Amino acid sequence: MVFEEIMPHALSLMTDVFGNYVVQKFFEHGSSTQRRELANKLFGHVLTLSIQMYGCRVIQKAIEVVDLDQKTKMVTELDGHIMRCVRDQNGNHVIQKCIECIPEDSIQFIISTFYGEVVTLSTHPYGCRVIQRVLEHCTDTNTQQIVMDEILQSVCMLAQDQYGNYVIQHVMQHGKPHERSFIIEKLAGQIIQMSQQKFASNVVEKCLTFGGPSEREVIINEMLGTTDENEPLQAMMKDQFGNYVVQKVLETCDDQQRELILSRIKVHLNALKKYTYGKHIVARVEKLVAAGERRIGLQSSQYPS
Repeated sequence: MVFEEIMPHALSLMTDVFGNYVVQKFFEHGSSTQRRELANKLFGHVLTLSIQMYGCRVIQKAIEVVDLDQKTKMVTELDGHIMRCVRDQNGNHVIQKCIECIPEDSIQFIISTFYGEVVTLSTHPYGCRVIQRVLEHCTDTNTQQIVMDEILQSVCMLAQDQYGNYVIQHVMQHGKPHERSFIIEKLAGQIIQMSQQKFASNVVEKCLTFGGPSEREVIINEMLGTTDENEPLQAMMKDQFGNYVVQKVLETCDDQQRELILSRIKVHLNALKKYTYGKHIVARVEKLVAAGERRIGLQSSQYPS
């Protein structure tokens, strides 16, 4: 009864602030016949609905639940408008949903639009989300190769970008070991500058968390510097972003490295107190030193020599 009353007005309800929820519920809970009938109403309007504030929610729900033949037919209407959708505050969610819910071979026309544009998209507020979905859901080796090559060619630039850094963090967390190594290799030599930069410092933290022991050592050695004055470490401790990286090092390093770093830090605690902006870091560092010593103490009591 409800369905029959709604059907003649389905299209206008889809773009309505309240009506869209009712249509979504029908996609979720309606019978398979009702679902197919409702999906038929979308044909010819997929693009306009995708870039409309409420319509885009209905399209996303449909992509989740309708039969494969219908979702495949729906998304072909976006062909030729992919970039417009990706850059749209509503449309980007629809493209993300396509990548999540539709088999790769049915949306190759979407994915291939990104070839050659991966870096541009990675530095876009909505594009960076879409690229992350591609990394998560596209298993085709050719696609993976193309997308990853473009990302890896611009590691340093993306790491420092307000949106690109999320893409590099994503590869660090979910990528293959050789991709992680490649990123750390590219950042090596610039760890100190990167750690003092708002966006790149998050990438350095991910490198510490997800890199292997030898890669972590490369980063730590660079931070400790070559002289006894350990200038880089001192500079990082005083920095509003760098100090978080130092904390992450102490969290992720092995006991030997932790002892070495803590001994280096302690030397500078008094000097740090002279800086007005160093004071809150001193408090944090003192807490770290105590925690680090406790950890070392705990371990030595657990394993009596």
